Amino acid sequence: MKIVSIVGARPQFIKLAPFSHEIRKHFSEVIVHTGQHYDNNMSEQFFMELELPKPDYNLEIGSSSHGIQTGKMLLQIEEILINEKPNMVVVFGDTNTTLAGALAAAKLNIRVVHIEAGLRSFNRSMPEEINRIVADHTSDFLFAPTKEAMLNLSKEGLSSRSFFTGDIMVDSLSRNLRRSLALSSIEKDLNLPDDFIVLTLHRPYNVDSPSSLVQILKKLSELNKTIVFPVHPRTRHVLESHKIKQPPSILITQPLGYLDFLRLQSLSSTVITDSGGIQKEAFLLKKPCVTLRSETEWIETVQSGWNILLDYRDVDFIEKVRSFNPTGSPPDTYGKNVAIKMVDIVRANCS
Repeated sequence: MKIVSIVGARPQFIKLAPFSHEIRKHFSEVIVHTGQHYDNNMSEQFFMELELPKPDYNLEIGSSSHGIQTGKMLLQIEEILINEKPNMVVVFGDTNTTLAGALAAAKLNIRVVHIEAGLRSFNRSMPEEINRIVADHTSDFLFAPTKEAMLNLSKEGLSSRSFFTGDIMVDSLSRNLRRSLALSSIEKDLNLPDDFIVLTLHRPYNVDSPSSLVQILKKLSELNKTIVFPVHPRTRHVLESHKIKQPPSILITQPLGYLDFLRLQSLSSTVITDSGGIQKEAFLLKKPCVTLRSETEWIETVQSGWNILLDYRDVDFIEKVRSFNPTGSPPDTYGKNVAIKMVDIVRANCS
């Protein structure tokens, strides 16, 4: 029996690692890397740190408009699937890689597993929202990370192919947190104080407009804390092309490997982000998270009190960030031993 796992971006590598480790106990696995994330620190280094096998195919698609990028992926993934003839294709999350993989397999009548199904931000201006909806409706097995995701799938008439598995990121974090504490010294390398904030930004509405990005950085500098800002290539392009100067309190770095970034989050006082996956990592690490968005697909993190949605233009932005101090422990929302549950379902249905 053969499984083809299709990935292309940082969050997908993290989700693939525990799944691949478990699936290879029972199946032959072929890994296809579309090259959607191609920066070494966001791609090759992740495979090494996560102890993932080298991809069998690297399509090296790179950056383009959504249509061009997805079209190139479809063309090459279809060719691979015709040659490999897998029993199942596995896609992860909500990127153009997810969309292309699900569509290519569905059109070839190959059964599709969508890991992280059922998430909805209900903001269709986000490309990720379109990707996840289409992937869910073209997949045969929908692995939902939360009960809310299961409810979303039910409302869309997809209950019969939905499975509440929990979130596979739990397995990744559990496996790699101790490794990051043992193998990374990022806080010493960056000469950080004991109290610092981690920042990530990559959403178009936050970074594509130079004036918005300048205002966000200016506002955050008013916190008077050291802020570590590993810069996504998309964001770096805006910073450099518009010669945006960084405030002294904001330390801009290259994208970090998984172990370095995991250690950085685990030692930080607060995480500020517009990323879905990092909201969840912060929650699992019991770190207060400020999300610079008006909505989130991870509503459990907000409902638990460990994540707040905040507009940087809010007149009380600084005070709300400073006063955000959740107490107690986040609830056990996302399960455990998730990869084993997923592989058991695949084994029961793969013939």
